[in-house]
Amino acid sequence: MAILPGDCVVLDIDDAAAQSTPVPYALTFTDLSYTVGSRRAGLLPPLPTDAPPAKALLDGISGEARDGEVLAVMGASGSGKSTLLDALAGRIARGSLRGRVELNGEALHGRRVRAISAYVMQDDLLYPMLTVRETLMFAAEFRLPRALSPDKKRARVDALIGQLGLARAADTIVGDEAHRGVSGGERRRVSIGTDIVHDPILLFLDEPTSGLDSASAFMVVQVLRRIAQSGSVIVMTIHQPSARILNILDRLLLLSRGRTVYAGSPSGLKPFFSVFGYPIPDNENLVEFALDTIRELEHQPDGAAMLVKFSSRWQSSLGALLDTKDDKDRSQRCTMPLELAIAESVSRGKLVAGSGSGTLSSTSVPTYANPWYVEVWVLMKRAFTNTRRMPELFVMRLGTIMVTGFILATIFWRLDDTPKGVQERLGFFAMAMSTMFYVCADALPVFVQERHIYLRETAHNAYRRLSYVVANTAVAFPPLVVLSLAFAVTTFFAVRLSGGGASFAFFALTVLASFWAGSGFVTFLSAVVPHVMLGYTVVVAILAYFLLFSGFFINRDRIPSYWIWFHYLSLVKYPYQAVLQNEFRDAARCFSRGVEMFDGTPIGAMSKAVKLKVLDAIGATLGAPLTAETCVVTGADVLAQQAVTDIGRWKCLLVTVAFGFFFRFLFYIVLHFGSKNKRR
Repeated sequence: MAILPGDCVVLDIDDAAAQSTPVPYALTFTDLSYTVGSRRAGLLPPLPTDAPPAKALLDGISGEARDGEVLAVMGASGSGKSTLLDALAGRIARGSLRGRVELNGEALHGRRVRAISAYVMQDDLLYPMLTVRETLMFAAEFRLPRALSPDKKRARVDALIGQLGLARAADTIVGDEAHRGVSGGERRRVSIGTDIVHDPILLFLDEPTSGLDSASAFMVVQVLRRIAQSGSVIVMTIHQPSARILNILDRLLLLSRGRTVYAGSPSGLKPFFSVFGYPIPDNENLVEFALDTIRELEHQPDGAAMLVKFSSRWQSSLGALLDTKDDKDRSQRCTMPLELAIAESVSRGKLVAGSGSGTLSSTSVPTYANPWYVEVWVLMKRAFTNTRRMPELFVMRLGTIMVTGFILATIFWRLDDTPKGVQERLGFFAMAMSTMFYVCADALPVFVQERHIYLRETAHNAYRRLSYVVANTAVAFPPLVVLSLAFAVTTFFAVRLSGGGASFAFFALTVLASFWAGSGFVTFLSAVVPHVMLGYTVVVAILAYFLLFSGFFINRDRIPSYWIWFHYLSLVKYPYQAVLQNEFRDAARCFSRGVEMFDGTPIGAMSKAVKLKVLDAIGATLGAPLTAETCVVTGADVLAQQAVTDIGRWKCLLVTVAFGFFFRFLFYIVLHFGSKNKRR
């Protein structure tokens, strides 16, 4: 037994009586203010003379939430509900937010708030082809430490399924618009479950009942009530709850344009508005009446300023005594130092992610529950499980490659070793290599669709950003191998490319490297451009530029000097040059003999006898005999004519592979610096 300041007694955590007493937590926020200003269009900063007035999203808001209770923040659109929730959850940059947020009297920010809290977004961000149990199990793999055995993790998930009322839907897929799955209310509860699998002390929820029918919304709030009673502090925003929901809420905080207009229990609404001069009629929904009254007052010149002032007086006057008896009990409750409270919660099985590291002091808060290689494995397993149940996506990609390969193979069927055959080979290689990059555009929607899941999970350190990049790369690579082999087998032998098995292997490796670089490029763009249609436009435009400067339409030595830099940046240049050298590297192979050198010239339309006479004349002039079988153009000559001898084929292959790694590195940089998920 220990004595704390204020004559508060804390029983030993091993004491049976103490185990039945909830660990006290008090989340207090004092004078929170957050102001934003509109920016001028363009690159120049706004001038003092034309700077728009700043807008206060939060204006001196204070309040309190305790363990075992549900605090509901309400107000009309634009009242500051979500902004307040972000402020409490540490999702506003510290330099932009004024005021104090404390838990048990200690400042709450940074690593500590991420370790002991969870934030549930308004949208249900889930993988559609995973079952409810799998979704929660993967969340447990991320958030629970490796020191916890698999059996204990499964037990935690089973307990969570029971707590969320999802036992009947446990083995049903989540589903989406194209796949039938769980109901809307069940989806919302699964979404909540993924964020509370580690049993956090603080739980913030943005509109958890949005879009649900009355029965589903009531069930969700009932679940939140049970979570609160397990020792968590629950703060949520909600829009006009039903009377049944209102009866199970503990505290209300009503806002109007960033200011507090009511703070207290639901039962205190009636006396509050009665004294204010707007008595609530019998059988009227208290919150609906309150919000309608606030909206009516907001249309007045001074807004709801009169109600704000009255609320301030109410809180500090005898009127507050009309509130429920719970306030008296709350004021008499003791709190203990935060580190001691967290340690006691962990000892009772709460905040499971911290149980592997003893106490969660300000210096020992684990940033991540698991090492990076565990995170990579779990991310890979989840992605493979989700995609394996949608085989139609890979079948479509494979079908596209096979059809493209079939069309190219039948157009460029069995090319011969003639000048026309050379030109046709150049066209085939240019089309084949550029097609590899265009086909990679199907990777664009992957991260665009997963972006919000990624932001939600990394906001509270479920895994490292680097782990996500590595897992994303590992999952994307095996299909590329299959696609590369399919295209190479379809085209190489049908077009009758030369070199045998070694050349085929190099051709397949070049196709694979093109897929690798193209998918890396598109993945990077998907992080930079968050909209699918805009992303497709950017991808198509840039790939067209790459093809233009690849050396097919205009040789390298003919490109103007002021554009030559783009030639070396072109992703298509290197695989195109690699396959050209692979095909024409044999200096003994002939592509034009005797009179074939006249093809495509005015002499080419004359009779063979005339061509032979011209050939004899040329030979006499050169002092070397030229016959119909004399080789005049070899593979080396073709490479020299196309100006593709500056870099060897293996170096071209390595440069293409390096581009793939480079763009994935840029993908990581964008995720690291561009996905902080915080307001400025």
